[in-house]
Amino acid sequence: MPKYIFTAVDSKGEERTGSVEAASADLASSQIKSMGYFPTNLKLEQEEPLPSASPKAPKVKTISTLVEKKKAPLTIGQVINQKGLTIFTRQLSTLIQAGLPLLRSLEVLAKQERHEPFRYVIVELYENIRSGNTFSEGLQQHPKIFSRLYINMVKAGEAGGVLDVVLNRLARFMEKSQRVKGKIRAAMVYPIIVVILSVVIVSALMAVVVPQFESIFNDMLKGASLPKLTQIVLDLSVFVKANLLTSVFILIGSFVILKLLTRTRWGERVIDWGLITLPFIGNLYRKAAISRFSRTLSTLLSSGVPILSALQITRDTSGNALLVEAVEDVHDRVKEGEGVSGPLEASKIFPLMVTSMIDVGEETGELSEMLNRVAEIYDEEVDNAVVGLTSIIEPIMIVFLALTVGTIVIALFLPIIEIIEQLN
Repeated sequence: MPKYIFTAVDSKGEERTGSVEAASADLASSQIKSMGYFPTNLKLEQEEPLPSASPKAPKVKTISTLVEKKKAPLTIGQVINQKGLTIFTRQLSTLIQAGLPLLRSLEVLAKQERHEPFRYVIVELYENIRSGNTFSEGLQQHPKIFSRLYINMVKAGEAGGVLDVVLNRLARFMEKSQRVKGKIRAAMVYPIIVVILSVVIVSALMAVVVPQFESIFNDMLKGASLPKLTQIVLDLSVFVKANLLTSVFILIGSFVILKLLTRTRWGERVIDWGLITLPFIGNLYRKAAISRFSRTLSTLLSSGVPILSALQITRDTSGNALLVEAVEDVHDRVKEGEGVSGPLEASKIFPLMVTSMIDVGEETGELSEMLNRVAEIYDEEVDNAVVGLTSIIEPIMIVFLALTVGTIVIALFLPIIEIIEQLN
């Protein structure tokens, strides 16, 4: 049976090493956990080297050697993506719940982190806490990595002495958000690929294939008139061939202008309104926005963040201009002593079922629980909408591509059929 060498941490934070025999790495990990240890490194034991070999002893990375690296590594783009941050949060939550102190947990994560720029960030957090600051204060020094939602939830967990619980909620929130985003992206990948392929195929036919048929028709028909459909396709081919580069530049320019518009409040509002009102996609976009709003506000309230601060953070992380305006109105009304459900209903974005559930949550004092139920319901609605959208779009795109290519082929064969009939 294979033998695995492990490095683990016990309940007191002490590092332990040893070996276990198991059929697979998963079984070995389960066996280590049953011993009361938390595995941080697990690898299959290699065969003994030959006597002539002189292997070098592996260098063990400690937090002291990592702290010595004061200079931040050069990074291009993000220091860590959302998936990596979610994994870090889940691991930190698990270590703290296992009984390890925060400093020791960060030390374990820093030693096993393979991405150098993010390892530097973890080491900075470690140093910051060791110098007497709080964890949330250390997170505030990296606003491009840790959002306001993340920082405020950690701050609330520190204030209530339930940092492990808050980190667990935060990890669960990030995992569910990633799952919803992944499903929406997966639903959009197929249509986008089909559209791109359609444009490429039709452009190639119009710019390369169809012009060759035009010269053939001129030789065969000796100036006779072509069928109307064939003439339309040939005229389109001439236009595409003459304006292909111009069309590419127009597409690129349109994309750049659209990106610039999204950076203005007016442009963002118009685009978000268009996305919500689009057939098929609009319903999915609205449900995803409501699910994100409900889950974010629920997670903040259940973690002990005050309602006004929670609404401000939810507004900044909503990702939808229309929802931002609605939450701003809710914030102002709540500040004046009103409830949450009334302004949300007036925004015309939230369905009556959602505002009714929020109203019941306010009356019973279980607003965070009710918001979480709304998020669960709309997560399921998003799943169903993704499946329905995919099942509708796939045949539509295939039929569209078949009709387009089929029309071009028929238009090119019509003159040949007429010539054959005349010869007969």
